[in-house]
Amino acid sequence: MTVHFIGVGPGAADLITLRARNIIAASPVCLYAGSLIPEEILSHCPDDAELINSAPLDLDEIEQVFRTAHEKGQDVARLHSGDMSIWSALAEQIDRLKQLDIPYDVTPGVPSFAASAAALGVELTVPSIVQSVVLTRTSGRASSMPEAETLEAFASTGATLAIHLSIHVLGELVDRLIPFYGADCPCAVLYRVSWPEEQIFTARLDQIASLVDGQIERTGLVLVGKALDISDFTPSSLYASDYDRRFRPASARQLASEIANKDETDGR
Repeated sequence: MTVHFIGVGPGAADLITLRARNIIAASPVCLYAGSLIPEEILSHCPDDAELINSAPLDLDEIEQVFRTAHEKGQDVARLHSGDMSIWSALAEQIDRLKQLDIPYDVTPGVPSFAASAAALGVELTVPSIVQSVVLTRTSGRASSMPEAETLEAFASTGATLAIHLSIHVLGELVDRLIPFYGADCPCAVLYRVSWPEEQIFTARLDQIASLVDGQIERTGLVLVGKALDISDFTPSSLYASDYDRRFRPASARQLASEIANKDETDGR
């Protein structure tokens, strides 16, 4: 028996890994975050699977689901939205499983920031402009932020910011970020990317709050940074013709060119 923690991506039933689909299809118990996971994801479950919505459960009740399945020798597919590595409440669940000596594993999923970048058709790291992405959030009722992890500290680097769980303080975010990014910095707010009700708002940083005002109350992701709308940048050297790399050594190309030139000269 194993508890399988599975990140099932941003929402679309086909935006999960093959491993995730196969584990879900083989697990007789499915414990899923019903407030964040669409019913289409559950279509991968066996027809006779026991489906348990974890939204109304506390940690003790979730632990009891694990205990019961363990006693029956039944695998549990524990589904969370996005990827398990950030803001998934994985740590406290694993802590309980370790205390109970119940086996578990973790399957990664498509994170919301990656799905959002794909929906916008952008790269969040652009050569000569920005090479870092900061995944962060603001303080909430469930978890406060450490003192050193402020928006200002991250913004001072100029990195692309992916701000989660903070749509309710969008106006405050704007006021705090403008001094670092400028009023005209590109910004995007994305709601339920890949769901049928997906909404995407793009605007200057100083205009985004008024554009979104009242249309999204939760589960929105805020992206801020120059990479979101850039046309003038210096490409990386990765695909440059004179860039020497292991699988495309410049020395070999130079030698081939010299041989070709010699053959051409000799032929004359």
